[in-house]
Amino acid sequence: MVRVAVLGFQLESNRFAPVTRRVDFDRRTWLEGDAILTDASSEAPRQGAEIPAFLAEIYRHLDVEIVPLLVAAAEPGGPLDEAVLDSILSSVRAKLTNQAGVDAIYVASHGAMVGVETLDPDGALLETVRKTVGPDVPIVATLDLHANLSDTMTKAADCLIGYRTNPHVDQADVAREAAIVLARMVKGTTFHTACLRLPFTPPSVTLLTNGPGAYAERMHDASELIDPEGGIVNATILGGFVYSDTPDNGIATLVTATNRATAEREAARLAGQLWADRHRFVRTLTSIPEAIRRVTAVDGSRWILSDAGDNPGGGGRGTSTDLLCALIEADARDVLYGLFIDPDLAEDAVAAGTGSKIGARFLRRGGDGFGEPFSSEVDVVAVSDGHVIGRRGLVAGRQVDLGPTAALRIGGVTVVVASNRKQCADPVYFEHLGLNPGQYRAVVVKSRGHFRAGFDEFFEPDQVLEVDTKGLTSPILSNFTFRGLPRPVFPLDTDTVWTPPDWAIPHLTTLKLLP
Repeated sequence: MVRVAVLGFQLESNRFAPVTRRVDFDRRTWLEGDAILTDASSEAPRQGAEIPAFLAEIYRHLDVEIVPLLVAAAEPGGPLDEAVLDSILSSVRAKLTNQAGVDAIYVASHGAMVGVETLDPDGALLETVRKTVGPDVPIVATLDLHANLSDTMTKAADCLIGYRTNPHVDQADVAREAAIVLARMVKGTTFHTACLRLPFTPPSVTLLTNGPGAYAERMHDASELIDPEGGIVNATILGGFVYSDTPDNGIATLVTATNRATAEREAARLAGQLWADRHRFVRTLTSIPEAIRRVTAVDGSRWILSDAGDNPGGGGRGTSTDLLCALIEADARDVLYGLFIDPDLAEDAVAAGTGSKIGARFLRRGGDGFGEPFSSEVDVVAVSDGHVIGRRGLVAGRQVDLGPTAALRIGGVTVVVASNRKQCADPVYFEHLGLNPGQYRAVVVKSRGHFRAGFDEFFEPDQVLEVDTKGLTSPILSNFTFRGLPRPVFPLDTDTVWTPPDWAIPHLTTLKLLP
């Protein structure tokens, strides 16, 4: 009987957003001990897809006893409160110490977490686990595609496996791969990891994997290398999360194989190709006036607009009003908009009830520099308690709590106002209120990219407009004052030079990929 501990700790940190506290984890996921297993076996878990998928797969390869430790996850937000980090590290250390020994550990991590003071909480967690269990216990962790790869992370874990799809629809797949790799380690296989981080921090909108583009091409190359039961068990390209603003930022290649030279060759090849392609990581956004022109044109065209600057899935507050006000002022018709995060307004609308007319006060507690308070008379179209089960894409099959939620009609624009901050990645956020996105001329979503996996049944890729809006996730990196990035860094510093490590130069020379 092999004792395998499982642990999850996930937060994507935007350095420019308000501090993430314990209450933010309580709103999404905080599970300990057997509650983790109970939730994982439910029809609609609160936790992400990783641990349920890992558990289902590990039983196929080992005779195991699962030791569930802790699963904590919060919506993407600001730096982590140090008290929360300290409590989690202490809890994990104590839970592992109190066990009668474990033979292997799986960690469902994110990789782009930043603390108020601690620059690398993900690395601190893996390091805590390693120091507690010693050097001989295999540790495998999965990471978000937007992880910022640190030396501490690579030293503490035996294998790190990142998502390879963006939108992220492969969390379960990488967790199953992690189970296979961990089982092979338990049975005695030794793996070697090679990684390269480039002085290159592309904005998230350039990191899609399901269409044309340099990142999609290189990620396809990486995926073609993988055979979890063969020589190369992992190859991925971590795009990084530039808004974390840390010295560990930078797109990174990561390859794990049974042969060290193979791992180093492929990590170098992928990195060299990325550096050669760096100027292709450019995306031209649609201005608000141009977006309004298309939405109000008489040609009958249909559009889905990404409010890219204010994505709650990257720490945005869901409260910017520049695009919303422009739609209202232009008297745009047949437009569906969401999610606008305003718990006070949602509460007012729910109390008034469906069919009522109210004087709506948006952001009555004040804006955050991106959203300005305004008032308007609105019709309350529908209300709900906000409890839904994801239907497509990122949150498919998972419990989601939007809090009190209402659909409000302002002229030709129907705005869905929610209480709890979520990015609008799933059409169920509209549909549970009786709103069918397929019946509107235009749909506006506060989401950077995950909406593409949720709304692709209604809109083709050429119907997507990424709009240049204000907010904490603006793809225009010059809008931010970065203090932690490893400068010089491309594209902020266009003359950035990459100096590869000595071990990579022979591979890059052979492949004719020297920078």
